[in-house]
Amino acid sequence: MQDKNISQVVISRLPRYFRYLGDLKDEGFERISSGELSKRMNVTASQIRQDFNHFGGFGQQGYGYNVNYLYEEIGKILGLDKRHNLIIVGAGNLGQALANYMNFEKRGFFVKGIFDCNSEIIGKKVRGMTIMDTKDLAPFIKENNIDIAVLTLPKQGAVEIAKTLVSCNISGIWNFAHCDLEVPDSINVENVHLSDSLMKLSFKIHENEN
Repeated sequence: MQDKNISQVVISRLPRYFRYLGDLKDEGFERISSGELSKRMNVTASQIRQDFNHFGGFGQQGYGYNVNYLYEEIGKILGLDKRHNLIIVGAGNLGQALANYMNFEKRGFFVKGIFDCNSEIIGKKVRGMTIMDTKDLAPFIKENNIDIAVLTLPKQGAVEIAKTLVSCNISGIWNFAHCDLEVPDSINVENVHLSDSLMKLSFKIHENEN
């Protein structure tokens, strides 16, 4: 049974577990102990066991973890056993790169449309999809059961588009724009500020040099 009071720190580690277990599956592993998994992931075995215990444990003493079962169960916890329909708003370099990233579909994320407000690129094709005008965003979301919007556009544009997304009752926003969006608690937002990540790396390099 899943613990309802799981910390965000634990949840943030689940995708990494999922990724490593996927690699183990591809390598033909049928089972693995927490000790063996800890060596691969460079985390302690006790941390792995503590994390998994939030969701019922998954393992058997003396046997370890069934790789395929654990992979599927963590996938369910992450909602990867369901299909998610995405749109990308912002058809610049980053938006087009995300639209062309095939691994999304392997995880159940399907890009259904790409939008922009730039008349010079509206009508052009990206991976077989025609770039549409953001004016047509609302009806497209409703007609295509879109639950996630990916924002790859400038700050001011993202703020305005977020208002439209709120009115369409979007479930989640993957936000690459350089701003924090003000949306109702019912809408989940995952911020990916690339410059923030680069500055963290800069700090670590600077710290090691001193």
